[in-house]
Amino acid sequence: MSFTTADVVKLRKVTGAGMMDCKNALAEADGNFDRALEIIREKGKLVASKRADREASEGAVLAKITDDRKVGGLVVLNCETDFVAKNENFVAFADSILNVALSQKPENLEALKALELDGRAIEAQVTEQTGVIGEKLDLSYFGKIEAETVVSYIHPGNKLATLVGFNKAGVDEQIAKDIAMQVAAMSPVSVDTDSIPQEVINKELEIAKEKFRLEGKPEAMLDKIAQGSLNKWYKEVTLVNQAFIKDGKISVKDYLAQNDKDLKVTGFERYSLDI
Repeated sequence: MSFTTADVVKLRKVTGAGMMDCKNALAEADGNFDRALEIIREKGKLVASKRADREASEGAVLAKITDDRKVGGLVVLNCETDFVAKNENFVAFADSILNVALSQKPENLEALKALELDGRAIEAQVTEQTGVIGEKLDLSYFGKIEAETVVSYIHPGNKLATLVGFNKAGVDEQIAKDIAMQVAAMSPVSVDTDSIPQEVINKELEIAKEKFRLEGKPEAMLDKIAQGSLNKWYKEVTLVNQAFIKDGKISVKDYLAQNDKDLKVTGFERYSLDI
């Protein structure tokens, strides 16, 4: 069975593989388009298995929200090199996965991988793209926020992204963006002190007491000194207690109250590749 240049172009459009790879696949399949498609996909699995031990530490971190600002999604698609991470087709592929996540709202990463994109499971397509691109790809993270208002932020370069949820609808876009950028810049570990597990707080207190004990502080004073250290730690790691990045004289909590005394942050997602 013969094939034409149009067949090669069509196969390239469907798979994203190079022209020569498509031509070779059609030749191997004796012009059978469906079989050539299978060959391209099988090649992807083969390349993926050969590159399984490679480190996929580069990639794209993307976040966006639904039109009603009620749901936000964040995905991380990893690759091996910054060259591929900056490729517009790679970024577009990550964005298409994120679009599926926003429309289907899966519960977790594994559920997202099982969803279909253009008629095939996302996990299978990631494997196929490994063969097309020639680097190990890994859909490594999915985060989701649902709230009355959700805002997203992507730092230039697609290496860092955040989502923030608020307790009220119609939050001013500038205020929402300021908080999303605060999360990006200051990397808090929780919204407030109440959302830090007690075991984490206890561990921080023990670390502080041991530090001051080694410094020779009186044993009777250790609890009080450690509590002071803990309060300082709260200001560093809890979002609402951090100094506001646009005005270090006030906290994030103060900034929110100045604009709306009832406005609260309900949660956030933050993911960063090394930048």
